[in-house]
Amino acid sequence: MEPSRRRVHVFRWAPGEPERVVPYDVEAGDDTTVLDALVAIQREQDATLALRYACRVGMCGSCAVVVNGRERWACRTRLISLGDGPISVRPLYHLPLLRDLVVDMTPFVERQQAIGAALVRAPDAGSYAEIPSGSAERGEIEEAIECIGCGMCLSACTMVAHDPRFVGPAALNRAFTLQRDRRDAGHDARWRVLLGEDALPRCHGQGNCTDVCPMQLSPTQSIVRLRRMAVRSLVTRGGSA
Repeated sequence: MEPSRRRVHVFRWAPGEPERVVPYDVEAGDDTTVLDALVAIQREQDATLALRYACRVGMCGSCAVVVNGRERWACRTRLISLGDGPISVRPLYHLPLLRDLVVDMTPFVERQQAIGAALVRAPDAGSYAEIPSGSAERGEIEEAIECIGCGMCLSACTMVAHDPRFVGPAALNRAFTLQRDRRDAGHDARWRVLLGEDALPRCHGQGNCTDVCPMQLSPTQSIVRLRRMAVRSLVTRGGSA
């Protein structure tokens, strides 16, 4: 297929300037990705365009943006897959804007910190590699531990839009992996956060997080399993998780 011209509408904003959408025409072949188009715009048409990317091969997740209304990795999204019409690109939702397509990931990290996303090693825990990859325990969390932290699930979550204090799907997915880890000593403290009104009870199970996950994970399923664990914990402890 001969290269064709495609129109890309790019969200633009900088401190002190109004938000706007600027159209650019780019040359596109069968394998041209959204990231290729954005880099071409920056290099050939407007050097002031700010975007974030690193690996360019679908591994790091830093190029996450909203393309035609859906969260996607720019480097994995070919223009040809988006139909024949104009293509819109805007930054992720629910995160502070820094400039153009670049958002501040600090709130994403803070949500992880809020639920105690780091392993709290129990005094009697063995090696960190003690849980074999083929064990049933590892099998329970095998997919959930592959979260790459790109923030797309947070952007797609309507409950984050409703309640900015909601810890969000990525943090709850991470909490599930830790609450299932017998080497972790932070379970009790984590339950107190998870059962608060801005954590487990706030999720309404719409599944947008699962729909957009580029790693094909299911934060929705992790949250469901966390709730089942919470019920068992409450019953076992007589009403106090």
